[in-house]
Amino acid sequence: MSPTVPTIDLTRWRQGDAVEHARLAAEVDSALQRVGFLLVTGHDVPEGLRADVRLAARAFFALPEEVKARYAVPPGGRGWIAQGAEANAASEGTASPPDLKESFAVGADEPVGVPEIDAEWFPPNVWPAEQPFLRPVVESYTRAMRVLADDLLALLAAALDLPEDTFTRSTRHPTWTFQVNWYPPMTVVGEPLPGQFRIGPHTDFGSVTILDRQAGKGGLQVHSDEGGWEDAPFEPGAFTVNIGDLLARWTGDRWRSGRHRVLPPDPSAPQEELTSLVYFYECDHDAVVSTFPPPVGRVEYPPVVASTYLHEKYHAITVS
Repeated sequence: MSPTVPTIDLTRWRQGDAVEHARLAAEVDSALQRVGFLLVTGHDVPEGLRADVRLAARAFFALPEEVKARYAVPPGGRGWIAQGAEANAASEGTASPPDLKESFAVGADEPVGVPEIDAEWFPPNVWPAEQPFLRPVVESYTRAMRVLADDLLALLAAALDLPEDTFTRSTRHPTWTFQVNWYPPMTVVGEPLPGQFRIGPHTDFGSVTILDRQAGKGGLQVHSDEGGWEDAPFEPGAFTVNIGDLLARWTGDRWRSGRHRVLPPDPSAPQEELTSLVYFYECDHDAVVSTFPPPVGRVEYPPVVASTYLHEKYHAITVS
């Protein structure tokens, strides 16, 4: 187990007393200052539900290209994001070949009642008719993720010695994206180009990301100042959780937006394919993210409207 990324048992938060809460808060604060990542157990999300989402999504990815193309969208859209559409390293200003993955994405779809806002941030999701099982399992999964994300934000507020609703006050009608990433084997995508990854180095854009991942040779790596790039620890049943740019701005860089990448297919495992379930939790589309003053904040950022920031980031990673 990596000493950089600790395992946090949410049972300690949900059932512990004030002393246990304080210990847990200190552990979380320390880890997020170092690397921006946690492993989270005790989350109560059934393993069977996670397996069902993978099964249904893989059946979609196995469809012929011309069928999936009916649902094609650019990064940030709802539907199929084809291989070659996205280069995440571009969000850091780094030129790179496109990422070696394809994705299926859905997002928040409960309208606020303002047509131009709903069209942009809360449109209906698109569900492939060829895979009807996908919708019910994904909707069940994203409901569980919303509950877990708000629990995590309450814990994170406590880790800063702030009221527990500090962040969830801004998630009353949040935007979020759920993405199933399929990383095909080398036998499908061929030998990676120089500097090409399954996902290039980047940080996520929102508040927290909840990742259900599979271990592999071409898997997730996380970056810290003390260790550089290292393989992310894997624990069966645990979620990998990292904070994103908006939460890092809120904390004035006290906490690190978790920088990470997914390695390219490894020649020693040319048949390896992986499927990740990624829930990107943001905040209300019109939330103004302002840096907390010291002693929490360390760097003062100008206030930013969440939707404006997210727009710019999605545009940056889209391959033109």
